[in-house]
Amino acid sequence: MSYLASRLAAVKPSASMAASMAAKALRAKGFDVIDLGLGEPDFPTPPHIAEAAHKAALAGETLYTAAAGTPALRAAVAEKFRRENGLDYSADEIVVANGAKQIIFNALMATVNEGDEAILPAPYFVSYPEMVKLFGGVPVSPVCGADTGFRLTPEVLEAAITPRTKWLFLNMPGNPSGAVYSKDQLQALGAVLARHPQVLILSDEIYEHILFDGRAFVSFGAACPELRDRTLIVNGVAKAYAMTGWRVGYAAGPATLLKAMSTVQSQSVTSVAAPMQAAALAALTGPQDCIPRFREAFERRRDLVVAGVAKIPGLTLPPPEGAFYAYIGCAGLIGKVTPDGKALTNDADVSDYLLNQAHVGSVPGAAYGVSPFFRISTATADEILTEALSRIAKAVANLKDPT
Repeated sequence: MSYLASRLAAVKPSASMAASMAAKALRAKGFDVIDLGLGEPDFPTPPHIAEAAHKAALAGETLYTAAAGTPALRAAVAEKFRRENGLDYSADEIVVANGAKQIIFNALMATVNEGDEAILPAPYFVSYPEMVKLFGGVPVSPVCGADTGFRLTPEVLEAAITPRTKWLFLNMPGNPSGAVYSKDQLQALGAVLARHPQVLILSDEIYEHILFDGRAFVSFGAACPELRDRTLIVNGVAKAYAMTGWRVGYAAGPATLLKAMSTVQSQSVTSVAAPMQAAALAALTGPQDCIPRFREAFERRRDLVVAGVAKIPGLTLPPPEGAFYAYIGCAGLIGKVTPDGKALTNDADVSDYLLNQAHVGSVPGAAYGVSPFFRISTATADEILTEALSRIAKAVANLKDPT
């Protein structure tokens, strides 16, 4: 008899972590593997941020904090929303957690009942459906393909809403697609949501500062202020400030929802470690020059990968509008045969082939709800990406047509 909770039967481990672990296992056998499975900047955290955590620890800021975060950090988050997004939130409408993922986890734990539905436009971040299922919810994943720029349309949203719909998740720029929504596009979605007052909106804006081609970011909260009382804006310091391992996310939303989320947090991790909150405070209130510098590098890498993929027969890549991923179409490889005689039947086979033949780690598109694609992270050095593309090109050239 299993002692595991039945709810875990429907939940899969993180696909991106699994891909990275597979790459690490192959590397441990002595192979030179380029792991492009995980999405995290390769830049060091800016020194003033690390120094702030060090100083806080030496000054004795090592005790519990309020579950929702220190007053200073919550005030800085509120100021960030005012300064950068044109949103006005008070301290009781701000909460801090151990990364944006925990913000989402806490929100779902606080709201989802058995059978509640969450609309997760595909392609979606791999953890969204698994977290929904953990709480007995039902993921509803309308496919938003390359023909719509990987964006949800009002018509598709309207068709997906049912009386059981509890949440709509938006992620912009999107992981894995890099898709960005304009103000007009968000307002068109808002017009649909206005007709369905039972639907909460979670806007995951963790990549807001990583935009390309001169695009300006528009928060869902700023585009649709009339939906403020049921909108949760999720963000954090991980991507913009190269702080993935520091684990500090934050959110703004209705005070009732955030109070419930704080209760969940108080009974799980208690709070974010105090020195980590000091680091996040320094990130939000200190010099911001790293943001344009990182963005410039990410855009250059985007261009490098788009140009490289364009030279590989069977692969396609519409230029991502933001974030630091390449969601590469591989329909042209399906049905091809590897040198050892195995047919590539889906994007999982393609990812496996690239790992074992090219020694390049990627994540199959099925993990994001849309196939056949595979995702690579472009948040690594130019020379590493150049080498990875060269390896992928050689591996694809070695494929044969079926006989």
